[in-house]
Amino acid sequence: RASSCLLSRNKIIINNNNNNNCLTVQKVAAISGENCLQQQQHHHHFRRHYTNNATVVKIARRTERLLEAKKEAGLTYDALAQGLGVTNCYAAQLILGQAKLSPGLAGKFQSALPTADPADILEMQQTFPMRSYDPAILQEPNVYRTYEAIAHYGESIKSIINEQCGDGIMSAIDFYLDVGTTTGKHGEKRVVITFNGKFLPFIEQIAEDNTVKGPRE
Repeated sequence: RASSCLLSRNKIIINNNNNNNCLTVQKVAAISGENCLQQQQHHHHFRRHYTNNATVVKIARRTERLLEAKKEAGLTYDALAQGLGVTNCYAAQLILGQAKLSPGLAGKFQSALPTADPADILEMQQTFPMRSYDPAILQEPNVYRTYEAIAHYGESIKSIINEQCGDGIMSAIDFYLDVGTTTGKHGEKRVVITFNGKFLPFIEQIAEDNTVKGPRE
């Protein structure tokens, strides 16, 4: 018997039978036992991030309830974000279990989604998210094309960051992500994704600045 719940526009399918018990994430509504076996190794590292499969299912079911509450409230991610005072992507991350709900936002979150279960909102404050992803998500064309764009332009992005900021990287922790649209000159809708991350320079590892000396014989 299979049960399914929505997670990030995908289906989590638990396939339990005598020969196999595995968890996978796919863009399909059902999965055969054969496909599940074929993908079992592919998802080992994904499952290692969690205590057990039940944890993943629990988060996915909470996500499903929150998405339903969002639908009942008639809110877009932009509207939810405006009510919370966060970026639209961060609002989505909260619902999908990829960000921690702070006590300061909890009241606003409950007000914005009045039919959300208070127990879910409490759990979102008390648990720490596992910020991860299943590699199978790259099979979804929208996600893959975004990944492909970053990979294709990656060397140029790095070169410009180095030129403008120095030797370092963009933080994805002190970081803001917003997704929007604009209209092109031919009237077409265009997607605008803005990354706003703090620049983190690589340090010069001066020995006297190292407060934890390495072991020496």
